Amino acid sequence: MNPVRLLARPMLAAHFVLRGAKALREPEPLVPKAKPLLDRVSPALQKAVPQLPDDPTTLIRIQGAVTTAAGLGLATGKLPRLSALVLAASLVPTTLSENAFWQATDPVERVHQRQHFLQDVGLAGGLLLAGVDTAGKPGVAWRARRATLDAKRGARTAQREAVLASRLARADARRRTKGLVR
Repeated sequence: MNPVRLLARPMLAAHFVLRGAKALREPEPLVPKAKPLLDRVSPALQKAVPQLPDDPTTLIRIQGAVTTAAGLGLATGKLPRLSALVLAASLVPTTLSENAFWQATDPVERVHQRQHFLQDVGLAGGLLLAGVDTAGKPGVAWRARRATLDAKRGARTAQREAVLASRLARADARRRTKGLVR
């Protein structure tokens, strides 16, 4: 594995492992900030996943568990692309609820929240890059295009071979016919 990936993935993941573990252990301080967002998205969540609880504390714990698991996956290199994309997706509601700088009335608090918001946006960018990083191996899209090209090339070759075999068979049949006529 590339030394940069070996170091960068755990460095990026550490923030999420700690953040998720804290949400698992102590979800109560996060409830007041998450409640307005949860009140808006809860009906859609319930419609999409009826088994999902509607209690904010439980939802924060679930999100903490997902964040911790995905962070550990990214740090250890187990499904790093999927882990990075899961972390990027889980970062959206967290950032919107915890760093809503547009709602802050105190100018100092607004600057502080904006700074954390932009920090989370930067982390999301890093996670998106990690999510598309194929570690030098061809991605699925490249493999699909390559398979299509190989199949087309194989079909053209088979068609040429069939035409040549047909011509040879006709020529052989003519030679045999000429030989029988004489």
